[in-house]
Parts: sequence; structure tokens; C-alpha cells
Amino acid sequence: MSGHSKWSKIKHTKGAADAKRGKIFTKIIREITTAARIGGGDPGGNPRLRKAIDSAKAQNMPNDNIDRAVKKGTGELGGVQYEEIRYEGYGPGGVAILAEVMTDNKNRTVAEIRHIFSKYNGSMAAAGSVSWLFKEKGLVACDKTAVSEDQLMEVALDAGAEDIVDGGDEWVVSVPANAYFAVKETLEKAKIAIARSELTKVPDTTVRVSGKDAETNLKLVEALEDHDDVQNVYANFDIADEEMTRLAATA
Repeated sequence: MSGHSKWSKIKHTKGAADAKRGKIFTKIIREITTAARIGGGDPGGNPRLRKAIDSAKAQNMPNDNIDRAVKKGTGELGGVQYEEIRYEGYGPGGVAILAEVMTDNKNRTVAEIRHIFSKYNGSMAAAGSVSWLFKEKGLVACDKTAVSEDQLMEVALDAGAEDIVDGGDEWVVSVPANAYFAVKETLEKAKIAIARSELTKVPDTTVRVSGKDAETNLKLVEALEDHDDVQNVYANFDIADEEMTRLAATA
């Protein structure tokens, strides 16, 4: 949430929580179906669909599920059509929050999202209020035991990556969105193992929060992520490592 250096830790925790809740497949299937409806069923010519299928395979989703989702999107099979909406707001301490939603009932969803913000001392804001703070980026994590920083830098930067930062037990490569697949393919061809990767939105600036504000912002983001219609949540809070450790111990 706070930047590249903490991405691997936070994403690992988030991914485990999503899997435990049993909702990750549903969210990915919605994304595959919508991507196929908008851009067609060929992932080679539809980057959004390619990204969604990559996410599905990373979660070990059966190929039959993926194929059915694509066919629903292209109209070969019947299915619900979802409306894409972006909700923006603020959490405690002035934290900017952006939630990407797919819903078949806009009125129901907006009421439920507003309730979540209110419950955790946040507030919804007008369209465009916070979205400008976030830029789409590709992030690729490689285990430090699999590659040296110098080797990774040589391969990744030549392929179009912007930066490499220390993510603890991983190197985290920052990539412009339009170079994401090229960098991934180059690393794979160089036999550099990728631990995790995704296209995400990274904030230009962050807000440091601690104590009750940190705890409440984490609960707010978790509640939004847990909503059936929410696909992605982005926030620009920054929480110190020792504070994260304290909050995890008291959770």
C-alpha cells in the first residue's frame, strides 16, 4: 500500500487472506468475463484479459473455469454483465482510498460501500478526488536466493523496467504498465524465477499513519476488499514496519 519496498509483504498477506475467504476465484472470473466482453476473447490481443488469465493461473484456477469465463464474456455462454465503477474516498488521517468495483446492482453496491467507509471513520468523495494520486505500474518480485541484484538489474532495466528496490527477502522490480509483459517475458527467458507479479496502482505520495489511525485504515481496506463486488483496493497510507508488526500481533 505504501510503496514498492513493502509491496511483497503486504501482497503476500493479502493474497493469503483472499484465498482463506474463498472469494479470489469469483473476483478473477468477473474480471476475465468483463475483459473478454470489452476486448475480445484472444489474450494475445487483449492485455487486460491476458493479465486476468495470468492471475487465474497464479491461483491455480482450473482451465475449464477460465474457458467458461471467457466464453461468458464473448457471448458464447450466457452470464451476468457487470458494470465497472470506481469509488473514491478518504480514511482516517487523510488517507486516499480507491476502490474498483464490478456490480450488477449499482444502487445496492454504492450504499454498502458508503456504509463501510462510514463504519471505519472514513468518507466517500467525488469522482476524481483521489484517483489522480495513483499511477498504474507493473511490479515483479524475484526471490533474492534466485538472482543477484546486479544480474536482475541488467536484464530488467534493458527490458524496460524503471527501478529495483529491496523488498526484504525479495527484489521488487517497478515497471511502466506498457512494458509489464515484455519485462516478465524477458525475465522468464533469462531463467529468472518470478515469485509474484501484477499490474497495480501505486500512489505518487504517501501519508504516514500510526496508532488508531493505522489500525482503522487497515480494517477499512480489509472490509472493502472483503466486499463481493470490490475487485481492487488501493490506498496511500504508509505504516512503519514496527507498527505493522505490533498490529499483526494484536490482530
